[in-house]
Amino acid sequence: MDINEKTKLKIAYSMKELMEHSSLSKISVKDIVENAHLTRQTFYRYFKDKYDCVNWYFERVAQMSFKQLGNGVDLEEGLIKKFELLKKDQRFFYEAFMADDQNSLFQYDYDCIYEFYSHILLDKLGELNGEIDFLLKMYCKGSIDMTFEWVKNGMKLSEKEFAHLLIEAMPMKLQIYLLNK
Repeated sequence: MDINEKTKLKIAYSMKELMEHSSLSKISVKDIVENAHLTRQTFYRYFKDKYDCVNWYFERVAQMSFKQLGNGVDLEEGLIKKFELLKKDQRFFYEAFMADDQNSLFQYDYDCIYEFYSHILLDKLGELNGEIDFLLKMYCKGSIDMTFEWVKNGMKLSEKEFAHLLIEAMPMKLQIYLLNK
């Protein structure tokens, strides 16, 4: 891990620590850098705002779960891994999902999974026709909304149960392309 990655993690961990006692909306960049013993300039060298930091940290979590797909890990296993990582940092992701900002985790997660699934579909189909794209957008929005509900309601379903339900909710026209290796 290089120095830039270590600094970004230090900032993210500082924010996570603060989120144990306060909502994301009440935490300032000043709070984050003071807690991390860094300068504002250092923060802004890596992130445009605190939501950008949340999204960067979330992307690391998503990469740790989905980068294994195609290496003997299927979609459901990738989702389970993602939800295990979300549960591990439950308070952080609760606060991040509750943030109601234009740069929110909700929108960022949607963009990430839409792009992820789109690439798989493009590889298999060559292009996304209107119907497949519509179904994909609906599925992505629904799955993000349900993920938000799962986090907001205390993650009562196990990661495996929740991943299974999301797979079951996937339209059949998407399942034939996304569930087959």
